Amino acid sequence: MRTLRWLRTYKLLVGAAWRAEMQYRGNLLVNILGGLCYQGAGLAFIWAVLARFGNLGGWTLGEIAFLYGLRLAAHGLWIVPGHQLLFVDQVVVEGEYDRYLVRPAPPLLQLLTRRFRPIALGDLAGGLSLLAIAGSQAPINWSVPAVGFLVLTVVGGAMVEASVHLAASALVFRILKTMPLKQLIDGIFNDFGNYPMKVFGPAARFGLTFIFPLAFVAYLPSTALLNRTGELSVPSALAWLSPFIGFILLLLSYRFWSQQSRHFQSSGH
Repeated sequence: MRTLRWLRTYKLLVGAAWRAEMQYRGNLLVNILGGLCYQGAGLAFIWAVLARFGNLGGWTLGEIAFLYGLRLAAHGLWIVPGHQLLFVDQVVVEGEYDRYLVRPAPPLLQLLTRRFRPIALGDLAGGLSLLAIAGSQAPINWSVPAVGFLVLTVVGGAMVEASVHLAASALVFRILKTMPLKQLIDGIFNDFGNYPMKVFGPAARFGLTFIFPLAFVAYLPSTALLNRTGELSVPSALAWLSPFIGFILLLLSYRFWSQQSRHFQSSGH
């Protein structure tokens, strides 16, 4: 019952934030187009590399485009509802979080719905569009189970990225300044997430799988759909189980947030 009440509250708060942004529709359109252009530039760079070398780690342009689209779709799916985690430092330091504690809605829910970030829609639209185009060209035997696995993968990948950012955001109650850490996290996702892990050395592959769970966002599930699990240095079962890793990590990150929030000290102290 409490979960349903929180969902209704979330819907109301998101609706209010969306209506506020819709007051400036020109700005909304520019932000969406900006997100599309930014992500398109990353794909153009990969295309230039593959045009020069033909393939990357044995992956063709179509396969890497599918990997890129999968990661971008997962990124867009998390950033649309979760973008305000990027501003948690400001919320805590400037005293806004104090007000959340005296309202009847959970503080994290209030943080996530304080504003809407239109550029996130560009990330999501770009990711879904690229995923649809690349998926139609990639050597994948599409069936109902395959489509279902793809949907779970996008959701699970979004949960992986959200869990990392939520855990980093929870540290604000200890160190007050988490933006440098989040910039590092974004850099890892953007710099390494669009490439097959096969091109990296053993230490990097291990680190990007079991220390920083980047591989579970797009690479591992892509190998399952593209029938490339033979190249993995981990059991192939991890590729098929990857969508569920995100749920586990997000649950653990939420518990970490709840524990760390107990150390909150008002900016007025």
